[in-house]
Amino acid sequence: MPRQSPRRPQTQTQTHTRTHTHPVDELLPIPRLALYGFQHVLAFYAAAVIVPVLLGNALGLSRQELVHLINADLLTCGLASIIQALGFWKVGARLPLVQGVTFTAVSPMIAIGTGAGGGTAGLLVVYGAVTTAGMATFLFAPLFSKLVKYFPPVVIGTILTIIGITLIPVALQDAAGGAHLIGTPAYGDPKNLAYALGTLLFILAVARIGKPFLSSLAVLLGLVVGTAVAWLFGDADFAAVRESDWFGVTTPFHYGMPRFELLPIVAMLVVVLITMVETTGDVYAIGEITRKKVDADTVARALRADGAATVLGGVLNSFPYVAFAENIGLVRMSKVMSRYVVVAAGVFMVVLGLLPKAGSLVASVPHPVLGGAAVSMFGIVAAVGVQILGKADLREERNTLILAVSLGAALLPTTVAPFFARMPDDLRAVLDSGITLGALTAIALNLLFNVFTRRTTREIDWEGMGEDEAPEAEFGAHPAR
Repeated sequence: MPRQSPRRPQTQTQTHTRTHTHPVDELLPIPRLALYGFQHVLAFYAAAVIVPVLLGNALGLSRQELVHLINADLLTCGLASIIQALGFWKVGARLPLVQGVTFTAVSPMIAIGTGAGGGTAGLLVVYGAVTTAGMATFLFAPLFSKLVKYFPPVVIGTILTIIGITLIPVALQDAAGGAHLIGTPAYGDPKNLAYALGTLLFILAVARIGKPFLSSLAVLLGLVVGTAVAWLFGDADFAAVRESDWFGVTTPFHYGMPRFELLPIVAMLVVVLITMVETTGDVYAIGEITRKKVDADTVARALRADGAATVLGGVLNSFPYVAFAENIGLVRMSKVMSRYVVVAAGVFMVVLGLLPKAGSLVASVPHPVLGGAAVSMFGIVAAVGVQILGKADLREERNTLILAVSLGAALLPTTVAPFFARMPDDLRAVLDSGITLGALTAIALNLLFNVFTRRTTREIDWEGMGEDEAPEAEFGAHPAR
């Protein structure tokens, strides 16, 4: 009988079972992380700085105070994005969500600040309300995440569609030259529209005919080429870069200790309630795009990150934070789903917040060029909303009414502005926003039609969506590989 050789123990390599890394958790090479991260920064920059500009101008801040407000915002945006994408403990969704100042808070903050006398004194009351609202968001996150069942696809899809539709006019204003030119002959100049259209067409061409790697950089390339063309024709101004300082540090409580007043805090609590619904929609939208399973725990972690970032905003002289819709659209366009790309973008933002000169360089991208790129990204957010609405039974009249009436309510602030001008300041601070009004309407109608009354239709449960729907083969189709 032949002698049998002893059986060798299996090595770790032999016993290792091959597993797939989800594109969201894929760590790309550093050069690609830098490129894709910088693309996110360019896509987000204009919308990020417009909030401190609007608030600072409304409160009558000096130029130096305004520059500090912008730098503080960029620094906090970077930290907030890193917290959300990288995550720690039970904070952060660990999804490719770029954080920025929510537009929902703009009108309330202006009303709070001007009501407190404007200037830095008004800012202190704003920061007291922001800090309190951030703490409330962090503490309320676990409970709110359990209320996800009250936000079915018809609500989340409606809110995302509203966000896209209400932000598209912001992109079109940039395409016409920027909101600061309204009322001047330069606003709507055919040259501005040509820059915007040229940028948009270039992005579409690269996305359509470019190789996967180039297609994933379509927005970045469009912004660079559009800015270069504008510079050649003398329409890109880099003077602010020369005038800016090289280095600037944001110190906590730069304007003084926050003031905590009841009515401003109540107004800001209503704002963060809406942003929590918005974040819930954003998390499910990015889960839909990346095919990453999203559940109540993911929502809770995302909301805690929002709360932590908002508290940080109150300390570092900034604002309430939420995921930026245009960057969700960028993830969809580029098909680059790695959350580490957002971490890289966050690092860039922190650097820009500490280097005013570098921030000024990015800010020199002409408004029409930004507008052309933003049209596609905001439109994609609305399209994701429509895609989620496809999971609701819109043949059911109640769901159709939720969508229809909410869309109408969302358009009210922009179409009948005098109606809100006659409201008391505290009420106007909450309702004078299309996103806020549309979201509140969708939530209220869903409670009325689908919660407080017996439902006869069945919608797809959020818990059944996500990673399980995606075949493993899709993981290998990542364009960055």
